[in-house]
Amino acid sequence: MGKVPFLKMHGLGNDFVVLDFRRGAVPISPTGARTLAERRTGIGCDQLILLEPPQHPAAQVLMRIRNADGSEAEACGNATRCVADLLFRETGDPRVRIETVAGLLEAEAIADGGVSVDMGPAHTGWRDIPLARAADTDHVELSLGPLEDAVCTNLGNPHATFFVNAVEAVDLAALGPALEHHPLFPERANIGVAAIRDRNHIRLRVWERGVGITSACGSGACAALVAAWREDGHVIMTGPATLSFEGVFDADLLAES
Repeated sequence: MGKVPFLKMHGLGNDFVVLDFRRGAVPISPTGARTLAERRTGIGCDQLILLEPPQHPAAQVLMRIRNADGSEAEACGNATRCVADLLFRETGDPRVRIETVAGLLEAEAIADGGVSVDMGPAHTGWRDIPLARAADTDHVELSLGPLEDAVCTNLGNPHATFFVNAVEAVDLAALGPALEHHPLFPERANIGVAAIRDRNHIRLRVWERGVGITSACGSGACAALVAAWREDGHVIMTGPATLSFEGVFDADLLAES
């Protein structure tokens, strides 16, 4: 079947395998995505990023996201920065638009080499997140272990944020899976635990839906900020995008999976 080129990128440690399918695609099944994401026998990543020809006339690319478990995610802030950085280098344009399942995202190169992404407005209605029942999304009656009083938000994908005194004291590896799959979340949810240090700093850990604990979560950071200091309007996320290496893999790897 031939060789398939890929890029390995990350945003603050949240890592991705990027496949450019704009000029020809290779079928990627959920099992194939899991195979590539496997860290011991595949390439290894939190998410697989598929670049396809855009469907929206204002976009430069359509970005699809597969989680490490093979499921599809609607949005990923760190991946958006990485894809935007590729487009900056490719087009020479410091402003690009990336189409996602969650909508059109605008990104801009900033002076220090980072990338700024307009994540769009935060959705806080219970149907928009979505939740399985009506609830005050500022104070959702959801608890497990030391976690309670969740703030639920949608930043392209569903998030439940719990505020605690010390995020390191929370056994997120044990609590995250049960909360991700809680019946309250018909589309599952990303689970964040956050501690407000001061007006300018929040300490955050995230159990990502379909992935597990990740080094960073861009949309989760946005959700925590909205949950802590909720205001109307768009959420702007800024940070680095890093190319780690590039390579090829044998397409037979996907056929075997």
